[in-house]
Amino acid sequence: MTDHTYRLDDYDYDLPADRIAQFPAPQRDRSRLLVLATDSPSLAHRTFADLADYLRAGDLLVINTTKVFPARLLGHKQTGGRVELLLLAFPRPASEGNADRSWRQASATGLIKSSKRPKIGSLLHFGPSFRARVDGLHPDGKAEVTLQYQPKQGQSLEQLLEVHGQMPLPPYISRPDGSLGEDRHRYQTRYARQTGSVAAPTAGLHFSDEVLAAIGNKGVERANIVLHVGYGTFAPVRSEDIRDHAIHREYVEIPEETVTAIRQARERGGRIWAVGTTTVRTLEFAADAEGHVRAGCGECDLFIYPGYRFRVVDNMITNFHLPKSSLLFLVSALAGQNRILAAYREAVTAGYRFFSYGDAMAIITRS
Repeated sequence: MTDHTYRLDDYDYDLPADRIAQFPAPQRDRSRLLVLATDSPSLAHRTFADLADYLRAGDLLVINTTKVFPARLLGHKQTGGRVELLLLAFPRPASEGNADRSWRQASATGLIKSSKRPKIGSLLHFGPSFRARVDGLHPDGKAEVTLQYQPKQGQSLEQLLEVHGQMPLPPYISRPDGSLGEDRHRYQTRYARQTGSVAAPTAGLHFSDEVLAAIGNKGVERANIVLHVGYGTFAPVRSEDIRDHAIHREYVEIPEETVTAIRQARERGGRIWAVGTTTVRTLEFAADAEGHVRAGCGECDLFIYPGYRFRVVDNMITNFHLPKSSLLFLVSALAGQNRILAAYREAVTAGYRFFSYGDAMAIITRS
């Protein structure tokens, strides 16, 4: 008899609206930490600053070093109406087709929000030297656009987006007038390096320099992967049987150094700790049937739900996920559906804060 089901409604739970964190904790490592060890019937309630207590010399901590770019652009249409463009991936440099060579171009896919859908060929203005031409409109709401921009000397497109863009906070965090200065650094991990995400790998938001140092001082090694988080991570699951859900695809990179670090950790008896669902998906995607991880890059389309046999990951750090979401399926696969839902109920009762800016959870399947 299995300890899980595949009915979507069985992954629902009650969450008061005021438990959805609108702002981060005053300090990264002052978030609360709920510890679920699968060999213990009870949960531990700690602070994220205590995380090092659960790691030991020889363990390997694997992190996602992707960097969120300011993908939300607020501006106006040619007609003067307000418009919002959410870029779904970092723009791709386009061939110079504009007669005015002072304007550079990049192609992108995005979501456009406005009172009336703009016409193909129209311009969306985000500043005197930054605009987008609408090239195509899809039935699913996505749009193909060409960004047109006039950079100052030495200015990159990434730097221009820093000037004109807003951080792409999730829909459940309310910022009607755009992201705040605080969001610029708090919706970004301390170790973010490679630009490409439109959502943060939020389990990593809790790590302060002090926590990372404390973990390193215990003799814990650290390794990196990259998964550029796409907007598909927020896509609702509509299939009554969760196995019928079409999972989104996201770009991943696994360095050779990380493959070596995983092999060495196993040889010395260390545990593999994954920070976040993005890291879990990347490592498991890159593993063969025997659990040997391969270096390389590609499009990750691994869908993890209960019944999945983990090949690489022993323990993970994660946030609290939305009801009926693919991320909730993943943590249920690791810890067990009943254990996860019971832990979520206890977290709600204990006043934990949920979702991207909320509190953290450690799932330990190998103590």
